[in-house]
Amino acid sequence: MAGSIWKGSISFGLLNIPVSLQKAQEGNDLHFSMLDGKDLSPIKYKKVSGKDGKEVPWNRIVKGYEYEKGQFVIIDKDDFKRANPKATQTIDIEDFVDLEEIDPMFLEKPYYLVPQKNGIKGYFLLAEALKKSRKVAIAKVIIRTKQHLGAIMTRGDYLILEILRFSHEVLEVDEVEYLSDIQRPKFSAKEVKMAQELIDGMTGKWKPEQYKDTYNDDIMKIINLKIEAGEGKEVDLGEIPKAEKGNTGVVVDLMPLLKKSLEEKKKAKSSTSSRAAPASKKKTAKKTARKRAS
Repeated sequence: MAGSIWKGSISFGLLNIPVSLQKAQEGNDLHFSMLDGKDLSPIKYKKVSGKDGKEVPWNRIVKGYEYEKGQFVIIDKDDFKRANPKATQTIDIEDFVDLEEIDPMFLEKPYYLVPQKNGIKGYFLLAEALKKSRKVAIAKVIIRTKQHLGAIMTRGDYLILEILRFSHEVLEVDEVEYLSDIQRPKFSAKEVKMAQELIDGMTGKWKPEQYKDTYNDDIMKIINLKIEAGEGKEVDLGEIPKAEKGNTGVVVDLMPLLKKSLEEKKKAKSSTSSRAAPASKKKTAKKTARKRAS
């Protein structure tokens, strides 16, 4: 098993269920190195003293809290454990709520909860109880040096911990000037109806696998062209396309745009269905042929 992010127990009433925390998402970022443009040598960063500019070895670097200008107290890893020993080793369930009650703005990052050898029965008991009651558990946990709010919920037969934002971390609409200062425009019932029709025409089943990070692929095409050309060689990639200018600052009639969008969507739908029809007939014919052969 891959190295766990955290190990401890889920505290559920008088039950303590030993678990570990494992990643539930995979990064797909392209990583770029910082280079000297003169000779392409890698750029290195050093941790230097703010006092004399000399490099400080890693084993001499400590964490400090500045309580007054230039005045620090040192905090080490044992201090973090001493602050609340139970909280550093426990996912402490405080409440149970309906999942629908949790605003998506609070969702931050998912982790898998993995049962340890002597906690398997309690783990699956909690998972089954959550499924039957259709609830999620709200808990607190300290990961490394920070306390997090979390929601324990089921995924299939297993448990996940979705890290949540605390309420003070989420800005409400009335707290931000850049939204509250904008005047809400008026629109006709016809405009709303047409916008709803467009939404209905674009509505389908949620299939996350159909959404791909295509920008990474686009970047990789350029990278591969440069690799094929060889180091230091110029590659003709054409001019950078200019972004289309929007109607910024201009009040536009939305009806023609909505109508055109609806028409294009209907055309796309009809062409897709006409292409799919012959394919479905062929599949049926193959199935019939197999039946006859048997």
